[in-house]
Amino acid sequence: MIIRRYLVKQVVSTSLVVVALLTLIFMGGQLIKQFGRAAMGRIDPSILFSIIGFRFPEFLILILPLGFFIGLMLVFGRLYVDHEMAVLNGSGISRIQLARLLIPLTLVYLIAQSVLMVWMAPAGLRQYEQLMSTQAVKTGFDSVRPREFISAGMYTIYAGSLSEDRKNLKDVFVYKRAEKTGKPDEIILAKEATRIEIANDAASVVDLVQGRRYEIYPGSAKYSQAEFQTWRLRIESDKEAKYDSGDVEALSFNKLLDAKDDPVIQSELGWRIFVPFSMVVALMLATALCEVTPRQGRYLKLFPALLIFASLIAVLMAVRTRITKDEIGMWAYPAVLLIYAVFAALFARKQKLAPKIKKQIQRVRS
Repeated sequence: MIIRRYLVKQVVSTSLVVVALLTLIFMGGQLIKQFGRAAMGRIDPSILFSIIGFRFPEFLILILPLGFFIGLMLVFGRLYVDHEMAVLNGSGISRIQLARLLIPLTLVYLIAQSVLMVWMAPAGLRQYEQLMSTQAVKTGFDSVRPREFISAGMYTIYAGSLSEDRKNLKDVFVYKRAEKTGKPDEIILAKEATRIEIANDAASVVDLVQGRRYEIYPGSAKYSQAEFQTWRLRIESDKEAKYDSGDVEALSFNKLLDAKDDPVIQSELGWRIFVPFSMVVALMLATALCEVTPRQGRYLKLFPALLIFASLIAVLMAVRTRITKDEIGMWAYPAVLLIYAVFAALFARKQKLAPKIKKQIQRVRS
């Protein structure tokens, strides 16, 4: 149908422009933040765009529904302002029928949002955490600042002072967490440490002088001690380390299903399943709130409508927190979406409902 193709083209182009603009704003702020960390020597500047790329799906989760809703509001508003809606209504096509023509496009956006939330965003977050963990180990001694504890992967490093070229450290403390359960943690104390440059080796290699090395078992009084004159410490950058995190946002969908009895897991599981359906609610709200007169302009109701749609996202986030605390169940997600959908449906049909309600009131009075 010509009308459907016209609407789809307008909504897709407008919503993509809005999504691109919002993405540029959000990602620009994140890029500035990462540039600041790189300037302080905490991360390698060469991985800046990798960080942004891994976090990109996470940002799109909230930007895509908002962009779709704004695109709908702008397109419907322009139809009213340019008198196209009047022509369509005169041809027997209402705005509700126009909304029905956009249902296939809405389903496409819903599927894209589901792919982002179920697969792409968690996978990107896992890659991001793995990259940052590897980077922390790689630049551990590069990040050392005098009289500050610096965490670098499995290591915690402290130096009383260091030279300007960052190769000589004084009064060094190094704590290494055990890689496996049952293995001892290590604590190394040394008067001095000197960095060794080895060609074609990405690891940090340090020669420690005049110190002690302790092996301790957390939760136990058992330990061993050794003194040394020199000790070479090699901090590997484990590029093949597998991601293993308790952060539920980074867990795969299958792992969430395996532990779905936990309230925190239920919260994340419901968030990924039901939030994509906000696309359907966005279509219903835009249909209900888009009506304007040519003199009012298509931007008149945009801001109030944005507040209503933003309140939906805010309520869903509040529900997520409540489920995490085991105060309510996962049923709250579809309940909130249903309430907003019913409100939108009633508001969209207000012109037809108002006369009927008035007649019913008059009958009751008589």
